[in-house]
Amino acid sequence: QVQVVESGGGLVQPGGSLRLSCAVSGRSSAIFVMSWYRQAPGKEREFVARIGSGGTMTNYTDSVKGRFTISRDDAKNTMYLQMNSLKPEDTAVYYCNMKGVYWGQGTQVTVSS
Repeated sequence: QVQVVESGGGLVQPGGSLRLSCAVSGRSSAIFVMSWYRQAPGKEREFVARIGSGGTMTNYTDSVKGRFTISRDDAKNTMYLQMNSLKPEDTAVYYCNMKGVYWGQGTQVTVSS
């Protein structure tokens, strides 16, 4: 059974940094596109970033370009999202997705002073 588990969320001040992790178990994630999404209170879930197999392809939504970096370590079956220069509008539950099918339970990121 495939499981996807996010971690690393928390409370951070504006301008701060966090690194989210997404650990996959039950099968190798190496050949699949992995993605991050987020959902803020009262809003729909939105795409944040994706990374292709081997890490050679990455895409970001415009609002996080230059601030967030997606990466993967296939030896650990884990994907990461390094978030720098965080803004209050980045506050959301962040979700990991594998293959467009498997979702984690989410990790809360709150950016506030």
